[in-house]
Amino acid sequence: MLSSVAVAVVAVVVVALAAASGAKAAPEAGTPDQNTPGPVLLVPGYGGGRGALETLAERIRQATGRSAEVLTLAGDGTGDLVEQAAVLADAVEQAYQRGAPSVDVVGYSAGGVVARLWVSREGGAHQARRVVTLGAPMHGTGLATAGGALVPGGCPTACVQLAPGSSLLQEVAKRPLPPGLPWLSLWTENDETVTPPDSARLDGAVNVALQEVCPGNQAGHGDLPTDPAVTEIVLQALGTSPLEAPAECLSS
Repeated sequence: MLSSVAVAVVAVVVVALAAASGAKAAPEAGTPDQNTPGPVLLVPGYGGGRGALETLAERIRQATGRSAEVLTLAGDGTGDLVEQAAVLADAVEQAYQRGAPSVDVVGYSAGGVVARLWVSREGGAHQARRVVTLGAPMHGTGLATAGGALVPGGCPTACVQLAPGSSLLQEVAKRPLPPGLPWLSLWTENDETVTPPDSARLDGAVNVALQEVCPGNQAGHGDLPTDPAVTEIVLQALGTSPLEAPAECLSS
């Protein structure tokens, strides 16, 4: 029987050979087994802030024992969302190279749009076991339009792309979610950043407004990654049971 050291060396060699040959470890067909959860990758929103998502990642690690990593977006997180999707694709490939059986993705705010781009353009349809998005402006946000109007030329690339009716959002809207990909889109009705809040609604996903299951919850957009009720919904969604909207508030 090989020692643990020998097994580790073999694994490193296999990964190195795959990288050298240009072969991809991430699957390019089929779908991951729902019963074999792997690491969780968390994608920050516009501006790339990681703090709140680090709190959620730590909660995922504690509750599930799984690896949970918050990505560092290219630049300052305000650049081309297509490039941000490539960052996610690279992180997923690295996870599969390390032997992950599957990958789950949590996208916060614009990070949810990044996850959508990854699924539609970067092979994520065959690599994601589950996707959870929090307050994601799938159809854009009026705030981006207002920002561009108030400061002409001062709206970075991602800001332009997040304006309702942008060419990027129109393109993505034409690509339905792949059948069988469990996707939870959760938002708060108290969102003042993504306007209207139900811009997060996504055809083919399990769509949940937080206040539908937790009446009176006052969480705003910035509270989504750390709100206890949201965290419990996310943990449930990342499990192995069939993905569905929670029947009741999972936290007081």
